[in-house]
Amino acid sequence: MFRYFGPPGTGKTTTLINQVEKALGAGILPNQIGFFSFTRKAAEEARDRAAAKFNLDPKELPFFRTLHSMSLAMSDIRNEQVMQKEHYRELSQIMGFELSTDKRIDYNDDIPSIVRANDPILGVINLARLRKVDLREQYNQTDLEQSWNTVNYVAKSLLEYKKQNEVFDFTDMLEQFVIGAENYCPRFALTFLDEAQDLSALQWDIAHALDAKSERMYCAGDDDQAIYRWAGADVDQFINLDGGSETLSQSYRIPKSVHFLAQKIARRIHRRYPKTYKAKDFMGKVQNIYSVSELDMSKGSWLILAQAGYMLAPVATELKADGYLFDYRGSRSISERVSEAVNGWEQLRKGQQVTGAVARTIYSYMTSKERIHRGFKKLPTLGDEDMVTLDQLIADHGLMPQKDLLTPIQDCIWHEAMDNIPSTERAYITALLRRGEKFNAEPRIKVSTIHGSKGGEADNVVLFTDLSTASEEEFRKNPDDTHRVFYVGVTRTKENLYLVEPQDLAKSYDLI
Repeated sequence: MFRYFGPPGTGKTTTLINQVEKALGAGILPNQIGFFSFTRKAAEEARDRAAAKFNLDPKELPFFRTLHSMSLAMSDIRNEQVMQKEHYRELSQIMGFELSTDKRIDYNDDIPSIVRANDPILGVINLARLRKVDLREQYNQTDLEQSWNTVNYVAKSLLEYKKQNEVFDFTDMLEQFVIGAENYCPRFALTFLDEAQDLSALQWDIAHALDAKSERMYCAGDDDQAIYRWAGADVDQFINLDGGSETLSQSYRIPKSVHFLAQKIARRIHRRYPKTYKAKDFMGKVQNIYSVSELDMSKGSWLILAQAGYMLAPVATELKADGYLFDYRGSRSISERVSEAVNGWEQLRKGQQVTGAVARTIYSYMTSKERIHRGFKKLPTLGDEDMVTLDQLIADHGLMPQKDLLTPIQDCIWHEAMDNIPSTERAYITALLRRGEKFNAEPRIKVSTIHGSKGGEADNVVLFTDLSTASEEEFRKNPDDTHRVFYVGVTRTKENLYLVEPQDLAKSYDLI
């Protein structure tokens, strides 16, 4: 297995995709190429780029996917046999002990998302299996509140439930694939594995099975960015792999000043593969600040990062007060639904048409008795794709022609017409408009944990150096993990890095 070591911004995924393009150009059939990744985003990016380059339907590239979705697809497990939250609910009733899953599990999701969806006890059980360690050993390494007897009871009950009902959980599909790899694993002319530093011990078993069935296999990753040990990642396997390797030596992202700081952090990591790479030919800036409020974020792209999610809530409040549009931990600061309603209303006032679906959204923010005649609230005679004007809504779909006795409805701006938009949203939209933000645009500002930002980049990065109590304790036990987290945070920067002074120096990461 040949390794590409790809420091931040050096294009490790692009390097693999270029190899895919060469293989397709040399006549290797699309279904003879496997491209597997820790993240669905990377797998889909490779698939779509190869499909566009060679005029293929993405369906002609069936093996561009995550390892766990491939395991499910190639094993004997049927989709209806995969455990979902209703199974865990039934198991809870049987045990007399409540388990929780936050959402319906999509096995195309990335592993951290799947792990987070689990009850903490289930998380410990699955983590032991992903790491291939004894459950008691894994339990002893956690700060789980529940007793060992409880965890052991749940593990045995889960095993018995799955056996009796012939259902399988996420980890089962990986284990089943490993056991039956000789039959399940396809033969490939060429196999690629991206983000290899994040694979668990169990996933590495699958990677080795793929290697055995491939004429040639390439993997890419960066051990300095291995920040998913909590989800079972076994970075040592990537570091210690046999076979040739190449280090990609030019970063197209990181400026010189940030590169200097990043290298200082990397040198603190004890278990690492030594590598050097060059910064781009741009100095950039590293600056200490006391507060996010010092920054003018009206231009350029921004990433505001912290080690723990709770540290970001005050930032979101401040950004809203200042009238900035932003993405907060994967969600827009203003909902798509409200944006659609406000934009739709302004289009109607200009004499333009909107779809029935948009009109229905607008109506949902209007008071029925004061704005809409009885029986028309849900626009029963208007299809989602039908186009409609303001005049048609008044004539045929129950919209009252006047807000009051004096004001025609077409003269009402959005917050007058849609009186059910919450007051906090109205105030925020007003602040956005005052600043001139296009609130239906893609946010330039993203607020995220460092873990959530992996793979991202921005012109400007604002990095909090505070550590949570749990992370401070973990830092003492295993400093490499914390060094890697802040290495990832720093290296999202394309131009300027702003380091926020910590609230408590004793509970912070010393970057300088």
